[in-house]
Amino acid sequence: MTTIIKNPRVTEKGSFAMEQNVYTFDITADANKTEIKKAIFALYKVKPVKVNVLPVPRKKIMSKGKVGIRGGGRKAFVYLKKGEKIEFI
Repeated sequence: MTTIIKNPRVTEKGSFAMEQNVYTFDITADANKTEIKKAIFALYKVKPVKVNVLPVPRKKIMSKGKVGIRGGGRKAFVYLKKGEKIEFI
């Protein structure tokens, strides 16, 4: 079995969303919403209310005069009930 949740996506915008019980995760390209809900429950023992999935676009970057591409992927916004939370250690 492959892991659906790669890692939590910790950003400044994401940390403000955590105050409203919305958590952001990087996910695999072939994951769907029901699989994400099951994976969140298995990892954190919390049942999500809603899951939104968005693509993350690839971006061109320039580092030390060389042109490159920063990889994209997909991310999931996981909504929890009021009072529930996920602890990242």
